[in-house]
Amino acid sequence: MLNHPTADKLRELKLTGMLQAWQEQLEMPDSDALSFEERFGLLLDREATERANRRLKSRLKRAKLRQDAALEDIDYSGGRGLDKQLMLSLAGCQWIRERHNCLITGPTGSGKSYLACALAHKACREGHTALYLRVPRLFQDLAIAKGDGRYAQLMNAYAKTHLLVLDDWGMAGLTDEQRRDLFEVIEDRYDRGSTLITSQVPVNNWHQVIGDPTLADAILDRLVHNAYKITLKGESMRKKRKSLTKTPKADT
Repeated sequence: MLNHPTADKLRELKLTGMLQAWQEQLEMPDSDALSFEERFGLLLDREATERANRRLKSRLKRAKLRQDAALEDIDYSGGRGLDKQLMLSLAGCQWIRERHNCLITGPTGSGKSYLACALAHKACREGHTALYLRVPRLFQDLAIAKGDGRYAQLMNAYAKTHLLVLDDWGMAGLTDEQRRDLFEVIEDRYDRGSTLITSQVPVNNWHQVIGDPTLADAILDRLVHNAYKITLKGESMRKKRKSLTKTPKADT
């Protein structure tokens, strides 16, 4: 490792990208042929790249995505009900910038979770924050937070997340407390962030899943009216030993 007052300063300032690029330049026999502006520009480019990579790594870690999924790996063949043009549009993340929602429904094993994680991964790559939660875990975390005094803090964290992914919606009916919690989460996020929900239950039946007519109207009004809807079709991809990707991956 280079020992030099300049190197020490770069380490002190945590400019590790510039330090690495500078060390590489010193080892390049033809680096002197570059002008000062060119060499300095290369240092800045490396530092910017290093910082962007660190921020992306941090966002992905906080997102807690269930699967290592990428939109580029999706296979649109096989009559899965995927509209390639819609997916290309969603990949641009304008829907997140406009705070719209996305609802993905389909039978078990059809690739809902993979698709949700792929969209969340792309959001992180585009500079947005994301968080993946299975709906049962959401309610569990909120119940625990109420007991240890972190409820307001947790709700604030949900509200500030650019893209909240709620997986496995509608697997069971909701209790009164869960209905109220769900309303608070959706209300706090309305016009502040995007929510992506996956479910085996068709959207038209979500009213019955929520149970309480008044809360169901309030929740669904905030979720559905500005949402992109994707309905996956076909047999379980587990049974067919395939997935939405070109290489086999586990899916829910």
